[in-house]
Amino acid sequence: MKGLLLLNKPAGITSFGAVACVRRLTGEKRIGHTGTLDPMATGVLPVLLGRATALAGLVLDADKRYSAVIRLGITTDTEDITGKVLEERPVQVTDAAVREAVAGFTGHLKQRPPMVSALKKDGVRLYALARDGQTVELPEREITVFSAEITEGLNPEKEFRVDFHVSKGTYIRSLARDIGETLGCGACLAELQRTQTAGFSLRDCVSLEELSRDSVSTHLISEENAVRHLRVVSVTSKQGRRFCHGGQLDFDRLPISAPGNGELFRVKWEDRFLGIGRADLENSRLAIQCVTDDGEGIQ
Repeated sequence: MKGLLLLNKPAGITSFGAVACVRRLTGEKRIGHTGTLDPMATGVLPVLLGRATALAGLVLDADKRYSAVIRLGITTDTEDITGKVLEERPVQVTDAAVREAVAGFTGHLKQRPPMVSALKKDGVRLYALARDGQTVELPEREITVFSAEITEGLNPEKEFRVDFHVSKGTYIRSLARDIGETLGCGACLAELQRTQTAGFSLRDCVSLEELSRDSVSTHLISEENAVRHLRVVSVTSKQGRRFCHGGQLDFDRLPISAPGNGELFRVKWEDRFLGIGRADLENSRLAIQCVTDDGEGIQ
């Protein structure tokens, strides 16, 4: 089985747990998600199956959109509402102050990731170190917040909702933490829903409850949909077989116009998606980024 399954992950399970459910339904061993969601988080979780898993890195690089509820006055060890409360502070801020603070967290920023995360330190996941009571100094990382729009203002529970459009590697929990510090009262993430990634939105997704052994294949779409923003290069049958077996292709035999160095292309034989090629201008060839087809039956 090969393809892309778009899940609307429910709250209460990890992304790995959601993938395990799909693995049980399909029997496919090669399967993986493309962007971790915390157990409390819901929303768009692209899952790649079979040879389509070769595209995982490209989908991970996509920017993302989230709808987040931020609660003021509380800080926790996980930076979200599920963690141990570290401090409670009085909240004496106006709705206008909240909007000004949120607006300050747009553009190119440096962010310190949360200690409880899937990042690694010396090969060990940070959340595993945190469980053992260890803390480490984490370097700041460069992120981009393309937009941050308040869609629900400050309510009596001292919560407000923000729609974020962010680059890969951005932690919304940490944005909530930093917004709270800017306001002087602390904050944590109370709800999180990923609403879009890699061009896919919630309306494209299926819930776990809708899936069964008989129905899962009907919800699979071509993995090519995850990279449809890339230009296409059409190859002959001979070139297609060569590409699928790891052979790079010379530019002078390809219909490529003005490629940029390192530019990625969808490689297709007729209507069949074979994988991703990368323009290598120094050697005048299309190098292999990843292959998603075994080449069988290409005549």
